[in-house]
This record gives sequence, C-alpha cells and structure tokens, in this order.
Amino acid sequence: MGFTARAVRTDYWMPGENYLEKIVKAVENKVSDGDIVVISEKAISVAMGQIIDEGGVKPSSLARFLARFWMRLVWGYFLGALCHLREINIKRLRKYPLKEGSAHKEVALRHAGFLHALMWGSEGGIDGSNLPYAYVSLPLNCAQEVAEEVREYIKAKLNRDVTVMVVDTDKTYSFRNFHFTHRLKPIKGIHTFLGFIAYVVGRSLRLKCRPTPLALAGAKMSIDLTLNIAEAAEKARGYGSGRTVWDMAEKFGVGLTGVTWDMLKRLEHKPIVVIKLRSSKPKTGEKKYKKKKYKYGGTHIENTCFPG
Repeated sequence: MGFTARAVRTDYWMPGENYLEKIVKAVENKVSDGDIVVISEKAISVAMGQIIDEGGVKPSSLARFLARFWMRLVWGYFLGALCHLREINIKRLRKYPLKEGSAHKEVALRHAGFLHALMWGSEGGIDGSNLPYAYVSLPLNCAQEVAEEVREYIKAKLNRDVTVMVVDTDKTYSFRNFHFTHRLKPIKGIHTFLGFIAYVVGRSLRLKCRPTPLALAGAKMSIDLTLNIAEAAEKARGYGSGRTVWDMAEKFGVGLTGVTWDMLKRLEHKPIVVIKLRSSKPKTGEKKYKKKKYKYGGTHIENTCFPG
C-alpha cells in the first residue's frame, strides 16, 4: 500500500477569513475516512491575522548592523556558499536592502530571538513570501490546537474521520534517526537546534531535508513517515508566488514592497493537500515513487516517498 498526494486549489485566504469554512468547502467531496489533510501553516497564519506590517517598524542599531554587515558580507560572501545557496540568492544577499532589511531583522529579533535573526530568511518561521507590501506572517503558537480544531470541524461538517497535519516549508534535516530544524516548535521528535546553526549544519553537510511538520491530529506515525508525507505535500503544492520575497517581486515585475493583495488574489493557491492511502497501481498521470514500509495507525503500509 502507498499514498497519493493531490493539491486542492482555493482562493487566497485573506486576514480575518474563516479558515475552517475555507478548508471544509475545499475538501468537500474530496476526502474519505482515513485520508490525511495537510495544510500550510502560512495560509492559516494569514487567515488568523498573525501578520505584521514591517513598514511601520523602527529598527534598532543591532538590526541595522545585521542588515548591512551580517547579511551582505557574512551571508553574501561566506555562509551563502557554505550552505550551497543558489547563485542568484547569493547575489541578492550581497545587495541586501538596508531599509526594508533592517525593519525585517528588527521583527525577527523581537519575535524569534537573536540566533534566529541570524538566518538569511524565514527567521524562526517569520515569512514575507505570498504576502503584499511589507507584511510578514508570524509562526503559529498553537499549531496543535489548530490541527485538532480543523479535524473536529471536518468531522462535524462532512462526517469524515481524517488526520490533519500542519506543515511549514522550512526544512528539517535528518542524520540517521536524528531530526533537527531551525524552525521553532516542530512536532515532538524533531529538535529545534540553535537557530540558524541548524540550517548551516544541515545545508553545508547536504543532509536529507524535508518540510517541517508542526502538528499532527488524528493519528500516530513515525517521524520519518510524517516527514515524507510533508515532503509529498510540498511537491504537490508548489511555491505559489515564489520561494522568496525576491522571487515574488520579480514574478509581478515590482519592487520588494510593491506586491498588492489584488496581485496575490490573481494567482493559483494550493494551501491544502489531500493524502490518500492506496494499494493499487498509480493512475494515469500520477507518479510512482520508491516505496518504503512504515507503520501507520497500527497497520503496516508502504509509503510512496520522494527520493531524498
């Protein structure tokens, strides 16, 4: 038995919208008992209004130092190459924007702490991609509660008994059976390891990396299987407007803070992925993946995992 991952298209989730109703409407007639519903943390965070306008943030001297020297010099000429960043991102870091970057580093210092502020992006889960102007989203402090809430809501509205997983694109690195990440508050079994140092270690050593599960409601499974499902969901979902704020701005042909809500609404969004367990061969158009056996809910299955 394996699984298939299918992304579910929705409209853009605006701040203040009822994400529970959005999820139920999106997965209606698409989920069955035993399915796994994987949801983007970013989409939920935005819908919950957990965003900050960095345009009104006054940076400290430390934040300015990080933007001017740490980002441009240390990341631009040393850590970027050590971590095997794309050449285009290394060039961008060498010209790291001082005004916007200083404000962003100040937000990172306040909400994630010093070691996380030393990251080159997505500091502690703070993310500006797929958001307009100078907005960034904050990481969820209650991801497990949200997953439980979504699961119960689906059960009440659709009468479907599903597992719900909340996932962030920030990576978890694996060395044998030890899994670690720079991301704050992952699920139990994944270790948050010294802020940006975890990222540097994982990237420089080219360790196996997969998206980070933040919550799991409705089932117990191994960490490795959870990570594989998170990876399958990310590949099915794609990256929306782009992996970084730079990519997003270039996609729309505007400056870093020139993206608008209307621009984002015009894009295709896939914040939900439905994972279906199956025992048959892949249907036409579905990819067949290397199989590994894992234990899921007391039953041994073969996980169709993407090659690492």
